Amino acid sequence: MDADAYLRERIPLVDAALDAAIPPPDAPPVALHRAMRHLLFPGGKRLRPVLAIAAAEAVGGRAETALPIAAAVELIHTYSLIHDDLPCMDDDSIRRGVPTVHVAFDEATAVLAGDALQAAAFAVLAAGANEAGADRCLAALADLARAAGAENLVGGQADDLTFESAGARADAVESVHARKSAALIATAIVGGARLAGADSGRLARLQRFGECVGVAFQIADDLLDADADEACSMVGAIGEARARRRADELLSEALAEIEDLGERGEPLRALARFAVWRDE
Repeated sequence: MDADAYLRERIPLVDAALDAAIPPPDAPPVALHRAMRHLLFPGGKRLRPVLAIAAAEAVGGRAETALPIAAAVELIHTYSLIHDDLPCMDDDSIRRGVPTVHVAFDEATAVLAGDALQAAAFAVLAAGANEAGADRCLAALADLARAAGAENLVGGQADDLTFESAGARADAVESVHARKSAALIATAIVGGARLAGADSGRLARLQRFGECVGVAFQIADDLLDADADEACSMVGAIGEARARRRADELLSEALAEIEDLGERGEPLRALARFAVWRDE
């Protein structure tokens, strides 16, 4: 299974859903709406939303069924990047090869653009109740709120900001990775399968799959950024060789959770391998 080809096939569906979820760039207030789109289009690899689609298809659903959670997760992810880049956070000036939102616009507009993207995420997922069903969408909304809140994404970022690299333990690094990155990835996967009608046992296995893939994905980022000055890094905690082994261990654990999905699960497997073994 070619993960790149699968991504290319599914990304147009995601981009169309994202475009419909937020106001056009010429709608007032123009600066805000352009700032919301600045990092969203063109986006990155769209790994999280495409994982949601792959999970829906793996349990027998249609790609379109997963689009509400796919779009919602990407909107949350983009808002988090905008806020992470702010001077009061990581203070980055380039993201995805373009100036960060606070550089391209201004700091206040960047904050508001992130706020608006977060709100749009919950709106687009709630609107999916018409097709997927109210109960499934409500459960997905609750999952997304937990993944985006103080127990996970926001709390992980808070700990990342104060992380001390000296004497860092692997379990402390994994804790941040699990909350800041893996929780949202797992929510995308579980949400796609949930909207497609997967039962509770399958959702629990996909949750474990997503958590393992998510942490391994972030360790892969640590390996790619091994020369960067990153405090919260598995490479800094245990070295490159052991970090690579840990990522591979987590990938194996993840794949074991979806062994029984057969051919329909192959896109999920391919995307998991891509997430952990990518080289850029």
